[in-house]
Amino acid sequence: MPTPSADRRPEAPPRDFIRDIVSQDLVSGKHGGKVHTRFPPEPNGYLHIGHAKSICLNFGIALEYASPCNLRFDDTNPTKEDIEYVTAIQTDVKWLGFDWGSHVYFASDYFEQLYGFAVELIRKGKAYVDSLTADEIREHRGTLTEPGRESPYRHRSVDENIDLFARMRAGEFADGSVVLRAKIDMASGNINMRDPVLYRIRRATHYRTADQWCIYPLYDYAHPVSDAIEGITHSLCTLEFEDHRPFYDWVLDNTSVACHPQQIEFAKLNLSYTMMGKRKLIEMVQGQHVSGWDDPRMPTICGLRRRGYTPESVRNFCERIGVAKRENVVDIANLEHAIREDLNVRAPRVMAVLNPLKVVIENYPDGQVEEVDVINNPEDSSAGTRKVPFGRVLYIERDDFMEDPPKKFFRLSPGKEVRLRCAYFIKCTDVVKDPATGEVTELRASYDPATRGGDSPDGRKVKATLHWVSAERALDAEVRLYDRLFTIEDPAAEDNYLDHLNPHSLEVLRGAKAEPSLAGAHAGARYQFERLGYFCVDSDSSAGRLVFNRTVSLRDTWAKIQKNSGI
Repeated sequence: MPTPSADRRPEAPPRDFIRDIVSQDLVSGKHGGKVHTRFPPEPNGYLHIGHAKSICLNFGIALEYASPCNLRFDDTNPTKEDIEYVTAIQTDVKWLGFDWGSHVYFASDYFEQLYGFAVELIRKGKAYVDSLTADEIREHRGTLTEPGRESPYRHRSVDENIDLFARMRAGEFADGSVVLRAKIDMASGNINMRDPVLYRIRRATHYRTADQWCIYPLYDYAHPVSDAIEGITHSLCTLEFEDHRPFYDWVLDNTSVACHPQQIEFAKLNLSYTMMGKRKLIEMVQGQHVSGWDDPRMPTICGLRRRGYTPESVRNFCERIGVAKRENVVDIANLEHAIREDLNVRAPRVMAVLNPLKVVIENYPDGQVEEVDVINNPEDSSAGTRKVPFGRVLYIERDDFMEDPPKKFFRLSPGKEVRLRCAYFIKCTDVVKDPATGEVTELRASYDPATRGGDSPDGRKVKATLHWVSAERALDAEVRLYDRLFTIEDPAAEDNYLDHLNPHSLEVLRGAKAEPSLAGAHAGARYQFERLGYFCVDSDSSAGRLVFNRTVSLRDTWAKIQKNSGI
């Protein structure tokens, strides 16, 4: 059975119609009182957040019922599949916290059995070799309002079909010249039942079976047979397979497979401002609209991981949105809330300045450096404190100063006093500008030694607390500010979806400064930059080069961004 490899699992997952069906089947004794699920990705791309929902559902049910969940790679298309994707999928499933144990399988392991069951269909008069071209087959299939027409090759004898199918396997025919089709009903109201193709010729090297085969089964045929071979009881699919279920059942009813799994469909995950279609994700990668499958703006699991998402946050998100029977769109703000909620508890707080403005405290002793105690995480009393150096020259955020502020601007301005986080009160006494541009380049300030720790003994109050870093000890850092990749809620609905890429989805800040405690931060480490958001150390970091990705801001500001930018 699968086991959770992450440190937290929900104690009582919410009920849904699929879990109700499974429970009822156990009570009735259906499937011999067994539960056996599977997650069957095609290894032709990287998994995305939609797959995470299916992973959590299939492996989650297996955990709840102490039953197995297979990881099966439905690898029946050698032109698009690669071992790279197999490895990436296994990495993603394990990262999410699930372990299939010994239950990893490949449809390619069943090629001989799949071939044998196809021969069985031919012998029963349920399949035939068709010599129509692909275009002719489409023309004969009919439309949603008109029935299809039978192929002139539909009534070949069993012996002839057996011979032709064997010759297909032997490589005697050119690619596309013949196919094996099921013989069902060309007048069916369900186009999927109008003699669907079972096998096609495709001379391509398979990443596992090399050139052993030149004919390959279609997914709709290989999938139900593979389920049956593995003893799957509940074959959980997304709604686009609902119209394929009659063929799924037809294949199992007309072959001598050992069991008949039950296909159940559920609504796939549609996430706002996100592209989920694998074909279009491939287009974005190949067109270099993103830096790769693991670009932190991508909805791929590896992209979310690189951005700083935790497996717990993804699992909690999938559990909260539930399993529905009808398609719906989930607001991406729900995913962002899940990671904020998780990191708020676990992420240590640190100070970093993204757009530095130098502050010289003129009455602070020149050359003196002291260390102040700063709380690591106010949400975790066991996290303790750390020492942060404080000196005469500091950096604050440029946005935390205005020379001529509006009435309700409470941060630093000439003559105004603010608190530096866990340090002292300071007051701006002078402003230094570039004589050529008029840009503020430096602030002069004074501090009150009696306010060490951030409190005033005389009881005076300030309305703003600023984060800061010591200029002498500051670390140079590159910070990548990621935002939503698209400017419209449903980019998949647009033919020209690339026209709606968010031009502000990535901003790179190369002059950021960070406190020295981050010197040894490893790739994947997550932090809250005080007042700025949650950040993750990127895999591009190396010795002497710190690179951070913004995982998510401290609060949902997207509606405000839309209003102010006209998006």
